[in-house]
Amino acid sequence: MNTINEKSSTLVFNTDIEKSTLEDGLYIQELGDYGTGELEKLKDEVGIKEGNRLKKHLQARHISMIAIGGAIGTGLLIGSGSALSSSGPAPLFIGYTFVGLIVYQVMCCLGEIATYIPSPSGFNGYAERYVDPALGFAVGWCYLIKYLIGTPNQITAGALVIQYWIKRDTVNPGVWITIITILILLVNIFGVKIFGEFEFWLSSIKIFILLGLLILMFIIMLGGGPTHDRLGFRYWNEPGAFKTFKGIGGEDKAKFVSFVNVLVTAVFAYSGTELIGVTVAEASNPRKSVPKAIRLTFYRIVVFYIIGVILLGMCVPYNDPLLIDASKASTSANASPFVVAIKNASIGKLDHVINACLLIFIFSAANSDLYIASRTLYGLACNGNAPKIFAKTSKYGIPFYSLGICTIFCFLGFMSISESSQQVFGYLVNVSSVFGLLTWMSILITHIGFSKALKAQGISKSSLAYSAPFHPYGTYIALFWCIVVMFIKNFTAFINGFNYKSFITGYIGIPVYLIAYLGYKFMKRTKIHRPEQVDLYTLKNIIDEEEEAGKIEEAERQERLKSGKKDKDWFYDKFVAWLF
Repeated sequence: MNTINEKSSTLVFNTDIEKSTLEDGLYIQELGDYGTGELEKLKDEVGIKEGNRLKKHLQARHISMIAIGGAIGTGLLIGSGSALSSSGPAPLFIGYTFVGLIVYQVMCCLGEIATYIPSPSGFNGYAERYVDPALGFAVGWCYLIKYLIGTPNQITAGALVIQYWIKRDTVNPGVWITIITILILLVNIFGVKIFGEFEFWLSSIKIFILLGLLILMFIIMLGGGPTHDRLGFRYWNEPGAFKTFKGIGGEDKAKFVSFVNVLVTAVFAYSGTELIGVTVAEASNPRKSVPKAIRLTFYRIVVFYIIGVILLGMCVPYNDPLLIDASKASTSANASPFVVAIKNASIGKLDHVINACLLIFIFSAANSDLYIASRTLYGLACNGNAPKIFAKTSKYGIPFYSLGICTIFCFLGFMSISESSQQVFGYLVNVSSVFGLLTWMSILITHIGFSKALKAQGISKSSLAYSAPFHPYGTYIALFWCIVVMFIKNFTAFINGFNYKSFITGYIGIPVYLIAYLGYKFMKRTKIHRPEQVDLYTLKNIIDEEEEAGKIEEAERQERLKSGKKDKDWFYDKFVAWLF
């Protein structure tokens, strides 16, 4: 007989499985007979009740490009410069490669979970279902805080970029903050289909920009610039591949600390890659689109990040005065190490082009951050971890109350209007990065719980639509290094005197996470799920049926193509998809 465990809100099943039709024509697998109240409660919890449902309008190309859009941002165009300046080209390359492998493992683990039974609740839904409701509560709220802070930060960055052309004395930055906020709200308010299409083309532009920059760096490295100076690996020899970290005694120790310093910067650069776990709830065929997006993410990490930082280290020495000045600059073209390489090669007037590119990057990031914040709050409400009003959706599938409250937080960007408040807001940015690491850790912990449940209930991983590689060791290794990086984050607070502000803002996320987890566990008396009791069946048949319908639709499409009827998807797959 099926029961609802009051302490953990987990459905426990026996092997006698039946189908029950819901009002909206969907099916859930359940045991015995639910009462009307219990069935309504279940429908609310999984977010499928009418008025609480998102629309599945994101296609494979949207999911893929949203993933790359989340993975590529100012962390590469700007953050890599400060890492190169403080550590040197070798730690930059090693650190970005190392963290890239960790991120790839996190993405693979997330993909395995998300393609099994996609949840409208995102990370907190998976954690609640497969590990512990308290873990779902903690990761959900911490991830929401990350994006409630991150969205106004991106908007502020956009205002700073515009100041490269129009000084703050001429136009108050608050004007640009208001305009950017209105624009991203308009993109989000017209539904996920419009959002997906908008992000697809913005991310496409970002890829072309980065490819152009990489080709330009390659040409400069080979001496193809106006100076015709063939650089090669010159700067790896002089001033050197490693820069000893300032304030650390002993050359070997100082070089090691330089490497550690890059790890922290790399985490910021890769932050946002995991947002595919939120978009999966609005994917039309997640078992097809999500694995494809994850596979492509690996290649993009290699091409854009790893090759990018190698070329950057070959074109700019870590002791370049322009690079040192760039690492101290505001978020604009002046802060980009790629602009330093361009100036050193005597290529003029490209700084304005780079600044325009930065504005596109930042606008895309602000747009997706607002989307992720609203969907995270929606997911929390679906699981009962936030007021139910935030689970309400319009007829277009937009969680309008969630979107509204998240838009209000965008106006935190007005803190940057006063010069003194910019430093305070910088500390808030520091806070958000640790929440990103805690999210990665929660995903890995959830994957461990999910894998144990599969094994305990006799479900082979070979039967899954997507299975994470390097299991189980890859998950544990990635989790270990996430914990290490989290604790060494902001280690500079202890160098050359104790900086309490940097220490607090860099580590405050840890006690917040623990308080949320332990507080919820104490209040709700939840328990960690035993693997044999984890619910691996509810709503699975909906996804199975959707997958089969997708296969039938694809087979029909292939038949049409054989008969000579080409469509826009064929054109995209044939001529564009290989690049994107």
